[in-house]
Amino acid sequence: MFDLIPVFGGALFVIVISVFIFVIVKGIGEWSSNNKQPKLSVPAELVAKRTKVSGGANDTSASTWYYATFEVESGDRMEFHVGAQEYGMLVERDKGILNFQGTRYLGFERNRQSELL
Repeated sequence: MFDLIPVFGGALFVIVISVFIFVIVKGIGEWSSNNKQPKLSVPAELVAKRTKVSGGANDTSASTWYYATFEVESGDRMEFHVGAQEYGMLVERDKGILNFQGTRYLGFERNRQSELL
């Protein structure tokens, strides 16, 4: 039985390293794919905002991720990860021009008319 402990320890190490490498390769692949995409500016409406919080239990630090979902004229919806400051400036039902490149959010320019309403 004690002979299996080093085998399980080694297997666990290999699994953890493999997952780490997979995440890095996937991130590099998405970054590369986004760089190959054209930068687009399309009319859109902000239809939803959400946050995802992880950590924070037992006096550990918490991390918050911010997301915004936009609907374009065709009816398609796209969700993007946005920064905290940008998230605070976005208001659901705002209409404007969405700027993005692949899955990378570049910004949202609100229409002046929606600011006046």
